[in-house]
Amino acid sequence: MRNKFLILILIVVGIISLFSNYWFADGTAKAVAEGVNFNAADVSWMLVASVLVFLMTPGVGFFYGGMVNNKNIISTIFQSFIAMVTITVLWFMFGFGLAFGPDIGGVIGDPIPHMFMQGIGTTSSWVGAPTIPILLFALFQLKFAIITPALISGGVAERINFWGYLLFIVMFSIFIYSPLAHATWHPEGILAKAGILDFAGGTVVHMSSGWAALAGAIFLKKRRDTTLTAAQVPYVILGASLLWIGWFGFNAGSSFAANELGVLAFANTTAASALSALTWGFLEKINGKKLSSVGVCVGAVVGLVAITPGAGFVSLGHSFFIGLIASVISFYMVKFFHNNDVDDTLDVFPCHGVGGMVGMLLTGVFADKSINSDVPSNGLFFGESALFIHHFIAMIVVSLFVFFGTLLILFLVNKIVPLRVDPEKEELGLDLSQHGEKVI
Repeated sequence: MRNKFLILILIVVGIISLFSNYWFADGTAKAVAEGVNFNAADVSWMLVASVLVFLMTPGVGFFYGGMVNNKNIISTIFQSFIAMVTITVLWFMFGFGLAFGPDIGGVIGDPIPHMFMQGIGTTSSWVGAPTIPILLFALFQLKFAIITPALISGGVAERINFWGYLLFIVMFSIFIYSPLAHATWHPEGILAKAGILDFAGGTVVHMSSGWAALAGAIFLKKRRDTTLTAAQVPYVILGASLLWIGWFGFNAGSSFAANELGVLAFANTTAASALSALTWGFLEKINGKKLSSVGVCVGAVVGLVAITPGAGFVSLGHSFFIGLIASVISFYMVKFFHNNDVDDTLDVFPCHGVGGMVGMLLTGVFADKSINSDVPSNGLFFGESALFIHHFIAMIVVSLFVFFGTLLILFLVNKIVPLRVDPEKEELGLDLSQHGEKVI
């Protein structure tokens, strides 16, 4: 039955894509500007930035894959790779329209005008990126949609059924990621109109993946064997390095131009991550451990997460502070979770969820209108409270939406495809039980 259903899906997608030019012609977005003059430098930079962000998902795969037990390395890396494949297809079919199509109530886009990317070409631009083709903007945003479900996989590693995971990331992308991206980054989105700042995805990507990972860890319950020894530390270092390199596209690319704002975001990304990594290493030593390469790599990623929402809104000095504070809070949140019954396998919530929330709140503290005119009001550090209050309220609302929305999706998916592998398959390892492969 499952094989017949998969064949049917491929046939339907093939037929629709074949005739999409006839069925979905002439779709245009309300937020598309016509007759624009593209800037060659901006186009070149955004092509490079898109590649860099795409590189981050393999980085997640190696980062996570190196941390799990040897019998689950392939499955863990492959969960990131399959996100690249699946979300790309979904995005081109209707995902972009859900996130950036004509506004419906400030919470979702209308996917119909842009089914199979109709109206998304190289002769018009998105209003927030006027010097590059809207198709390039769509490709850049695709990479954000890909990495978010890939990040979630770390919270449910070593025990999730592959087919259940596949269905879950599709539903998550449709019902959680797309509404959140629309609400935050579409000019008519409810969070955007409320003045919520998220330069490159601290809320949309990291808070959402963190809370979703926590929901997944709670829903799937603890692994039968929670012992975890990083099987491939070099993979962890490689993955963290790829993430850091890719993050320059993630943050600096979110300026959508080769300009001074992109340079600031680039510098802030470097500063926050470096100090966060060093802080994590020092905290290990302070707490009676050896300074580990895995710990420093985790600290670097936490800094990258925390600076993401404010990368284009805060000064270089404040980015240092954000990296330091986020590292301290996430370090002790990891310790807290290791002492309770929630089995977030690779600490996705303490690092990405908490790091994203810290970054969101501190953006409300340090955002500076003199740095970026898009800042509606200065942050709390400069004596104004409105932005911080709005960010605090938005943080609560987004957290509740993602956590409980994800629990509902997990419940529904589990009714269709069991999400937890059988005990025997978990004991054997997901590499063999799910994919018939193993690390030699």
